[in-house]
Amino acid sequence: MASLSSDEWRTICDKFTNAQNLTEVESRNDPENDPFRSKYKARELLREIYCSLKSFEAGEGEEDSGGESGDQRPTEQPVDGQREDVFGQGFSGDSPAGLRAAKLGAVEYYLGVNHVDTEELSAGREHLMNCMKQLERCRVSCENVSLFIHVRNQLGILWAGRDETETAQGFLETAESIYQRYMKEDGSPPTDMTEYFTTEENLLTHQERTKRFELAYTHTMYYLAQVYQNLGETERAAIYCHSTLQRQLQLNQFNPMEWALNAATLSQYYITKGRYMEGRHCLSAATVISGLAGEVPSEAAAQESETESERREQLRQKRAEIARCWIKYCLNLLRDAKKLLEDNIGELDTDRQEELKRERRREEEEEEKGRKSALLFGSEDTFDSIASLEEKVHCLFPLDFTEARAVFLVGQNYVTQAKEYFQMDGYVTDHIEILQDHSSLFRALAFFEEDLERRCKMHKRRVDMLEPICSDLNSQYYLLIHRQLMFELAETYSEMMDLKLTLANRQADTQSLDNHTIKKFNHLCSASAKYFQMFLDSLCSPEGKFPEHLEEEVLRPALVARFRVARLHSRLISSIPSVQLENLNKSLENYKYVVQYCEAHPEAAPAVETELELSKEMAGLLPLKINRLKARMAANNSGMPLLTD
Repeated sequence: MASLSSDEWRTICDKFTNAQNLTEVESRNDPENDPFRSKYKARELLREIYCSLKSFEAGEGEEDSGGESGDQRPTEQPVDGQREDVFGQGFSGDSPAGLRAAKLGAVEYYLGVNHVDTEELSAGREHLMNCMKQLERCRVSCENVSLFIHVRNQLGILWAGRDETETAQGFLETAESIYQRYMKEDGSPPTDMTEYFTTEENLLTHQERTKRFELAYTHTMYYLAQVYQNLGETERAAIYCHSTLQRQLQLNQFNPMEWALNAATLSQYYITKGRYMEGRHCLSAATVISGLAGEVPSEAAAQESETESERREQLRQKRAEIARCWIKYCLNLLRDAKKLLEDNIGELDTDRQEELKRERRREEEEEEKGRKSALLFGSEDTFDSIASLEEKVHCLFPLDFTEARAVFLVGQNYVTQAKEYFQMDGYVTDHIEILQDHSSLFRALAFFEEDLERRCKMHKRRVDMLEPICSDLNSQYYLLIHRQLMFELAETYSEMMDLKLTLANRQADTQSLDNHTIKKFNHLCSASAKYFQMFLDSLCSPEGKFPEHLEEEVLRPALVARFRVARLHSRLISSIPSVQLENLNKSLENYKYVVQYCEAHPEAAPAVETELELSKEMAGLLPLKINRLKARMAANNSGMPLLTD
């Protein structure tokens, strides 16, 4: 400001420097009982700067353009639409009037951020809107474009925090369009807002100006990613998140663990879309970048320093969370491969397997092309490390046991890492979820195993993993998890039972089953029925009464459990007619329940279409079988061991 004396201007610059130091440095040491002490001091200095600038403006005869008087507080902020006029109306940015407006706007901006930091959101919003009013007097130019973007970023954050997502979207999308048009029409490194109150000798270099401006735009993209996520525009959110992460690496402005966790989280989006190459790349980058945070401090160091203890805990937790994202990657890759390869009864379709193997070469060539067109993470320092880690993990669907086992082993390794942090003592829910994922990895791998005996052993590993937890878990506090475990154990025992019977039939040829096989089969059958029944019992009232109406979240599991209990009781093998009769009656009772429930609640039928059809059929056939058995018993005929489907 030319008409201010050099001493007056230096005083303003010193006050601004002090305010910045109080905000960014001194505030970190404020006591707990006065957490905003430094920021309140900074606010006073900013107010003094504002008054000095306003008194000069009044002396110049400028009309009042709004200040911090309470009379001008906007009652409702409009969505900040795509305003093209910001480039073509008002003062030129480098004119005296344009520079005065920008400087007043900058003080309003800093006062707004200060009030937001001290949790005075309404006052903060008022100052930020006053900044917008100042900028309405100017055209976007090299001198003020940074402020145009910063203030909209802040208003976007504020409105998003109030769940006014679409309003936030307007401010942020305008910031984005201003950046893009400025870079297209000008592109020179713009003045940073701090330079409005900096003496000539302390102005920034072009390189530093560029870096700060690009970082402001990176923040715009970061906030837009969150806005689009909240609006349900997941694909758009993923694109913005990916670009944000890449820009942070390029600008070397990131916290390694936060960056890594964001990249790992982004991988989960790609996985759900079947885009495993991108998912693997995000996870590999997350693992490499998390390594930049350094080693986890030893426990001895953690005991010596509270800060080191907190850092140790955060590093361990975030690396364990990245490991969990890797588990999901491996599990989903195996599951999706299974869907591609299974026939209509859930077994491996060998013709389809051979067809997909023939296509593999072409897919690998396509992958190479895709890699070149994909937006890849990395810098000169990290790119090779990321690529090296990627080579250790498949991103194409495994087509046979060898390939599936390689994916399984990667997942199992990350299970071990995740469990080291998320232990049962302190992280019950997380620990059990990791065990469930481990069990699911075994289940997915078993599909590829042609040796039925080995496949059965994989399911036995699942039982050994989950059964102790299920027995020890307090069902009162962890009811949902307990139900999940009971249902999974019931299904696992059922799969083992089917495998044992298939094996026995293969080995026995035309001979009848031996006693050992029958005993083993009945044990697995009974164990499966027991866990299905335990699941059903968990739905009962404290008085033991089964609900007349099943809630939507348990409707299908409950009816499927009834159907499976019916099937299991009909398959139990016994040479004693009275036991046979008891099992068949229990089977009929459960089949009839499924039929009668769907008749009373027609809306339930679509949820169990296949099970309902079979239940109706069996409810018609079983009474005939029961009557024949009763007739034999009446005739005092003990009968042969009975194996029924």
